[in-house]
Amino acid sequence: MPDLQWRKSSFTNPETCVEVAGTADGVLIRNSNAPERGTLAFTTAEFSAWLRGCKAGEFDDLAGI
Repeated sequence: MPDLQWRKSSFTNPETCVEVAGTADGVLIRNSNAPERGTLAFTTAEFSAWLRGCKAGEFDDLAGI
């Protein structure tokens, strides 16, 4: 998938780096420090639901895990 435009979160650091790329089918997510480990694929609807949950604070309790 060399034509993908990967974007990093502005909250990343050298130890934790998340990237996302939009596709015709949805969104891919990967660890940019280890891209060879693969990606997670989400449909547009799945990713949209997850983002809405994040913005609403539904996953805030997981931040300290």
